[in-house]
Amino acid sequence: MKSAHTPLCHFATSPPRGRSVTRAMAIAKQSIFKLAENSEDERGNKVPVHDLAAHRGNVPKGPKDEGGIAHHFLRMLIVLFTLLPLPALAASKADVETQFQTWVQNDLWPEAKKDGISEKTFKAAFSGVMLNWDLPDLAPPGFPKPKEQPQTQAEFSSPAPYFNEARLQKLAATGRSFASQYGPTLKRIEKVYGVPGPIVLAIWGRETGFGAAKLPNSAIQVLATKAFMSTRKEMFRTELIAALSILEHGDVTPDQFLGSWAGALGQPQFMPTSYLKYAVDFDGDGRRNIWTSVPDTLGSIANYLVQKGWQRGRGWGYEVTIPESVSCAQEGPDLVKPISQWSSLGIARISGKAFPSDELRAGGMMLVPAGRDGPEFIVTPNFYVIKEYNNSDLYGLYIGNLADRIAYGAGAFQGQWGDVGKMLRSDVAGMQVTLERKGYDVGGTDGLPGYKTRRSIGQWQEKSGRTPTCYPDSSMLGLLK
Repeated sequence: MKSAHTPLCHFATSPPRGRSVTRAMAIAKQSIFKLAENSEDERGNKVPVHDLAAHRGNVPKGPKDEGGIAHHFLRMLIVLFTLLPLPALAASKADVETQFQTWVQNDLWPEAKKDGISEKTFKAAFSGVMLNWDLPDLAPPGFPKPKEQPQTQAEFSSPAPYFNEARLQKLAATGRSFASQYGPTLKRIEKVYGVPGPIVLAIWGRETGFGAAKLPNSAIQVLATKAFMSTRKEMFRTELIAALSILEHGDVTPDQFLGSWAGALGQPQFMPTSYLKYAVDFDGDGRRNIWTSVPDTLGSIANYLVQKGWQRGRGWGYEVTIPESVSCAQEGPDLVKPISQWSSLGIARISGKAFPSDELRAGGMMLVPAGRDGPEFIVTPNFYVIKEYNNSDLYGLYIGNLADRIAYGAGAFQGQWGDVGKMLRSDVAGMQVTLERKGYDVGGTDGLPGYKTRRSIGQWQEKSGRTPTCYPDSSMLGLLK
């Protein structure tokens, strides 16, 4: 099946393909340039070579040639040159594959060698490796640049589908089963790292379905393809060198070195640089094996979280109700208050239970991911540690909710997700630009409604005499100028 990312063209008749097309065009182009040298138009003016296509109705005459063979040949070449579709002028896949192999040997290998990668490891890693043309976000050399996709994103419609109840229930049931099966391992993890077992299980379940997800991609092929011709080549080049370091260490063989289409490795879905920093050998066999060892997988997730700042003895947060009298424009990790202070404002747990006494003295932050039109939370700093794994409020809430289901048999959030959003990122970015111009800190004009954008909208609404909703919607587009 042809890749959706491969530019295709079709002639009315069967044309030469691959390198033959490229070569034919090169010859044709060269011939035009030679014949056009010192060419004149009907007024005797010199015609620049790059303007030939503009003279299709008035083909310039070559020197000492008034309508001779060269004149007609030149006309034929110009017609051929201007009618051929652009992809035929670009490099073929075979050309790019050749460039890739040259890049591997002449560009990548010297850098890998400098980083301590042996020739034996390097050759084993790249044995039989070719480009993977099915990956997204590719920009092959010599091919037309990929078209920009419409700026839509799941978080701009209602977040409700993200929290698929059937999926969460299934993951929670499996998670409780694994909590029993790996009880001793999880207890040891909690003792060593201070991260609750249900949090570790929730991340494992969310990332790869507790290791059940298939990882069919060669990590080296994916990373090499993206390092050579993706839209983020430098980032993937760093990850590729890190991947070679993993192979050099001997924790995994090239045939076992599998990951996602984005290059994330094993059951916890670590990028190679994260593996080198955070993966641990928790089963004591001398290898950091996040592909088939459950103890190594769970221990590595916990180590990642604690290295990112997990606070021992604290949970992730609480679903709450926020009175209308309390402004929603107070959220964010930089506006921390003792939970007792939030409680004194009338903010209460939606379950009706009191906040734990030891938590009342600790700091917490307001979180309203859909503004007033969705569930509301007081979260601990550990929520933002979870977001280090995947920088999304919805991801952090998903992990927290799934962990609570595994630990306590909790259910879905009680607050209802409203039908918010449905806006293009470009629309949100325009609102951010306007808010910035008015002096608000929106955290950058990237079109993503993060907490700084949400609270800036709430502050603007309050200042304008409107009821604060703390979330962008289309009704603001005509007002926020």
